[in-house]
Amino acid sequence: MSRYFRQVPDFEYVSRLPDAKIGDYFPVKNLFKKGKLREDIFQNLAFFTKYKIQGDDRPDNIAFKVYGDSTLDWLVLICNNVVNIQTEWPMTQQAFDTFLLGKYGDYETLYSGIHHYETPEIKNSQRVTIVPAGLQVQPDYSISFYDYFIDSVETYNNIAIPVTNYEYEEKIENDKRNIFTLKPRYLNVVIDDMQDIMTYKKGSSQYQTETLKRGDNIKLYE
Repeated sequence: MSRYFRQVPDFEYVSRLPDAKIGDYFPVKNLFKKGKLREDIFQNLAFFTKYKIQGDDRPDNIAFKVYGDSTLDWLVLICNNVVNIQTEWPMTQQAFDTFLLGKYGDYETLYSGIHHYETPEIKNSQRVTIVPAGLQVQPDYSISFYDYFIDSVETYNNIAIPVTNYEYEEKIENDKRNIFTLKPRYLNVVIDDMQDIMTYKKGSSQYQTETLKRGDNIKLYE
């Protein structure tokens, strides 16, 4: 993320340190200046490629594989609207195992305990889906429906599929592995946009330079 933070502008706020003098300012990074993709890019799948996170891959690993530059890890995160990498990015296997045992207490509860029940996919005689797979239902779920094409009432009793605690948690983690990466040919467009977002504009009394503001009550977003 070092490349990203180098672009984040600074602001100088009145120093509150015990030995500060009147007129002393303290420079810090303006973390309220958040980089983002333009909506016309973010909402258009033509700019992106599907990517499956493998193993313990980190954003910097993926950035190197896709762009040949590990410092573009911030781009991988922004493309997927990941704000908190601790909860929105797949855990390492070791961290995942530790999390599961901490949550469920023991392996028996983890692997044998039932988290919930789901429907299997049910289709009629014409292969039209009547019940989609994966709906959460009661353990004794049953369904009857009239199949017009064969003039028959079809009944399925007690068809709910048990989902263990481990299967439930594993699906959540696996879903996080399906991400998008910006196609390399659009890289310069996004980097130019980012530089523009991170630049202060003239017109404010707080403006010092394109990368610095100063004031007691600074409008951080501008």
